[in-house]
Amino acid sequence: MKRSLEFFPKVILIFTVFGLFAIPDSGFAQNKANKIDELMTLYHEYGQFNGSVLVADHGKVIFKKGYGLANMEWNIPNESDTKFRIGSITKQFTAMLIMQLVEEGKVKLNDKITDYLPEYRKDTGDKVTIHHLLTHTSGIPNYTGLPGFWQDSTRNHYTLDYMVKNFCSGDLEFEPGTIFKYSNSGYYLLGVIIEKVTGKRFKEVLQERILEPLKMNNTGIDKHDVILEKRSSGYNKDISGFVNSEYIFMQNAYAAGAMYSTVEDLYL
Repeated sequence: MKRSLEFFPKVILIFTVFGLFAIPDSGFAQNKANKIDELMTLYHEYGQFNGSVLVADHGKVIFKKGYGLANMEWNIPNESDTKFRIGSITKQFTAMLIMQLVEEGKVKLNDKITDYLPEYRKDTGDKVTIHHLLTHTSGIPNYTGLPGFWQDSTRNHYTLDYMVKNFCSGDLEFEPGTIFKYSNSGYYLLGVIIEKVTGKRFKEVLQERILEPLKMNNTGIDKHDVILEKRSSGYNKDISGFVNSEYIFMQNAYAAGAMYSTVEDLYL
């Protein structure tokens, strides 16, 4: 959801083991952990990483640690249980909720948008399926790519209906199913469809169907006005260094990117 997600460094860890003698599992895991720590420390020292890390190997957590600061003004360090906005990783949760409803026969992948949102414009809504929305092949323009969205619209307190009508109902950019093009609009619509089908708010469905069963107690939908323990402050980085992020009304991110979590919860 957030633009900064496009610029996260992609890190590949390569380990070489010379098999001249057996290395105890505990020692081998510790060696991996040390190497990961060395690498992430270097990234942090070069100003390329500020956050938390958790690494699991064959189902076992071998490393978790925070680097840098959760709040730079108060010098509060990141920890493994620091809460961060997870942006577009929210989409994985939205997709899982939709597939649960598919499994229960309450949603069909080949159904159209207008089967669930009859007020949606028919000329496009009769063409776009749930499958198209899930796979970024709907042709619906990505609302975060619309002119002025990041400069203005992120801050405005829009309702779901307003967002659907004004930001997620544009003319199709291509025939549905013919091209892959990333679209936050598709996942925003999936969130609204989840609410229509279940009769509950997206936040409630997420809590009941995923977060509570998995005991993800440090994960949820972010709201600016809520006092949230161990929440990291938001920062962007420009050529001069880190700066405070601008305010975003998180309902405008909704099912496409409004969640927060910790590395420990995401492992669950």
